Amino acid sequence: MSNPWAIKRFWTTVSVVSAETGFTVTLDDKPVRTPAKAPLIIPTRSLAQFIAAEWEAQTSKVDPRTMPATRSANSAIDKVIPQKDDVAAMLASYGGSDLLCYRAENPTALAARQSAAWDPLLDWTHARYGARLATGPGVMPVPQDATALELLAAEVTRQDAFQLAAFHDLVALSGSLILALAVIEGARSPSEAWDLSRLDETWQEEQWGNDEEATEAAAIKRAAFLHAARFHALTTQAIAP
Repeated sequence: MSNPWAIKRFWTTVSVVSAETGFTVTLDDKPVRTPAKAPLIIPTRSLAQFIAAEWEAQTSKVDPRTMPATRSANSAIDKVIPQKDDVAAMLASYGGSDLLCYRAENPTALAARQSAAWDPLLDWTHARYGARLATGPGVMPVPQDATALELLAAEVTRQDAFQLAAFHDLVALSGSLILALAVIEGARSPSEAWDLSRLDETWQEEQWGNDEEATEAAAIKRAAFLHAARFHALTTQAIAP
């Protein structure tokens, strides 16, 4: 088929059709392929419809920047599937240096805000997975219980390639394995989790005011985080957040 990332739109109709192991998106009855030329096979109809809507929304010129779900699906197939164990291990390693475990020493008001916002999530993690993570002041490494990290790693490993593609962004953008798990488990909404990941930055803004460039960059990251949460939800046909 023609290059799906061609400058001009070359198709008329976009459809979602059943495939042998899921669903695919067709452009004028021709199935979409990934950049590595693999078939774009999607695990759920709802996610395939989400991706198809991106293709349908393209006008005379195709803009890949407006197609985050397609990019995530491509990543799942071309990048995650060939090295799924390595990707899962990398993401699980965030448990050893989770954002929520590092607390301010000063000012005490910030430390109190961190405790009030983050401690309930660590309590939830213990109750949900049996994994208790330790906290510590400053930026020096906080030793974590090996069993706790293994329990959290098991939760990462059980996800499929499409889920891991989205989970990667939830973890990397927030700096927190715990916040990512809370989102996919429904313990926190994506918007709430994002705000919790930005607690320190919000504090600084309250003290010194906003920086226009930093605010713009944060908005881009927030949009990517919310997209990842929606993509992950649709891999199980859940209602998108």
